[in-house]
Amino acid sequence: MKKLLSISILLFFLITSCSKTSTVTLDEKVETSAVVKLQGSFMGIGSERVSGQAKIYLQNGKFSLSLENFSTTNGPDLKVYLSQQAQPNDFIKLGDLKSTSGNQVYDIIGTPDFTKYRYALIHCERFNHLYGSAELK
Repeated sequence: MKKLLSISILLFFLITSCSKTSTVTLDEKVETSAVVKLQGSFMGIGSERVSGQAKIYLQNGKFSLSLENFSTTNGPDLKVYLSQQAQPNDFIKLGDLKSTSGNQVYDIIGTPDFTKYRYALIHCERFNHLYGSAELK
């Protein structure tokens, strides 16, 4: 019984000690001269709600991922990935999710092969939990 209580307390501490993503609505934009190369709509996974558009832009030889009219269920340690699959297996981490809502832009380092990296993912890295994905076409 003591062991079960200790495990329960540890789990409670781990879950409540994780800081969640900001809920401030952002309004970041790409330059108007940027060209949309790929785009897709987010869909939530399981009970997670994720909506909005993911767009890959090219401007001055540099790529960026824009999340537009974006909204997601809040959670701890949310990351933004470009992935070769609709699951976080072969991926490029673009950084921490800046906010659970609004428009936000992430720089993409280098020139990934977008015939392979066809998905934008929102993923809780700490608990390996996928929140949502957008297939980029």
